[in-house]
Amino acid sequence: MKDDKKSPFRDAGTDRQATEQVPDTPQTRAPAYKLAFADEDFLCRDELRSVRLQLELLKPELIMDERGIESTIVLFGGARIPEPANKSSARTKTLADLSKYYDQAREFARVMTEKSMKSYGKEDVIVTGGGPGVMEAGNRGAMDAGGASIGLNIVLPHEQAPNEYVTPDLCFNFHYFAIRKIHFLMRAKAICVFPGGFGTLDETFEALTLIQTGRMQRVPVLLFGRQFWENIINWNALSEAGTISAEDLDLFRFVETAEEAIDAIENWDGAGERRGEIPGR
Repeated sequence: MKDDKKSPFRDAGTDRQATEQVPDTPQTRAPAYKLAFADEDFLCRDELRSVRLQLELLKPELIMDERGIESTIVLFGGARIPEPANKSSARTKTLADLSKYYDQAREFARVMTEKSMKSYGKEDVIVTGGGPGVMEAGNRGAMDAGGASIGLNIVLPHEQAPNEYVTPDLCFNFHYFAIRKIHFLMRAKAICVFPGGFGTLDETFEALTLIQTGRMQRVPVLLFGRQFWENIINWNALSEAGTISAEDLDLFRFVETAEEAIDAIENWDGAGERRGEIPGR
């Protein structure tokens, strides 16, 4: 991250280094003496939650701004979906069958990254949750194209390392799910959702709700695998019950292949528009 060379004041990094050279005394060893911004125990206090939220929003924002990233293509999907070559290790036959979407995610990310590289990596940058499964496929496809991709990891009790295909200096780690979701969507030009579990459903409905309510501009929302999605969600029942409007079913589209998804993104009616009112209200 770049330093601010215009300020006439002594910078914080220099002072932090200076405190490491002070004489060792009872006073300098006391927690109270530590610089507040260099005191990890202090920063982790409950009372500092609002500060941590701000820092977690700001750090990735500054880094992506410095990289010149202006728009992203979001990939959501299951961590448990294996690469086709490893589908024999899948826990269920359904997961093994869903492995075809690993290849579709990889191919989609490859093509979109080739497009991104025409803008010198500023537009249409692939962003995933940084984990295994479909997320790995997305970052891997970007690497296949020779481009960069983003990984937004989250600390979990069973946390694993980020997948090896995330661009290292665009690999972020979050404590707060809410801030991670903001970074997923704040630059999104399109959202591609592959079969997944609770996390994928959560992220998908968060995005659809923001678009439905006009809190977010319309962007292509593409659900890979019509059979999977229609098996787990009765979309028409929501419309028929009146809990959503029939027009809300037009906020997303089913696709099966990377080629279909790219065509949908390039020909999406209403992209960039924002709803003024919610149909049916």
